[in-house]
Amino acid sequence: MRKILFALGLATVMALPAYAQAREVTFTTQLKNYGGDGAYLALYLTDTNGQYQGTLWISGEKSKYYKHLRDWARGSGLNQAEYDGLTGASVTSGRALKVTLELEDALIDSGYQIRVDTAVEDMRDNRSDVVVPLTTEDSGKTVSGRGYVQSFVYDLK
Repeated sequence: MRKILFALGLATVMALPAYAQAREVTFTTQLKNYGGDGAYLALYLTDTNGQYQGTLWISGEKSKYYKHLRDWARGSGLNQAEYDGLTGASVTSGRALKVTLELEDALIDSGYQIRVDTAVEDMRDNRSDVVVPLTTEDSGKTVSGRGYVQSFVYDLK
């Protein structure tokens, strides 16, 4: 578990007042038992049109494989500044990834979506394995993924 103040390059997205507040959010991604190597995951934010806004977390340490996290890779441009300090080990079959971050309050209930892309070596890549709105209403609700993700939930503190 790792705490990070998530700036998201908001200067280009929206102007935030100097007194902006942050909220702790825990993201839990449970993988299916898919029988392959460790999965790479990209956890990121998009706007309501699905346009990339910023990286929350990357699971998988070898950046040469990040291109397989296709929607995230396209949105981030694979720019190291987009994921520097936001990475961890890949997640093996049947295991869970739990990450706690601090997000600006202005991001919550503002039309942003949380997305998870997944990829496993010699297996299928999954764009938008998970797509959920970042809202107080959806906090704590478990959703199923479309690929390697068995379940995903985020909890606002």
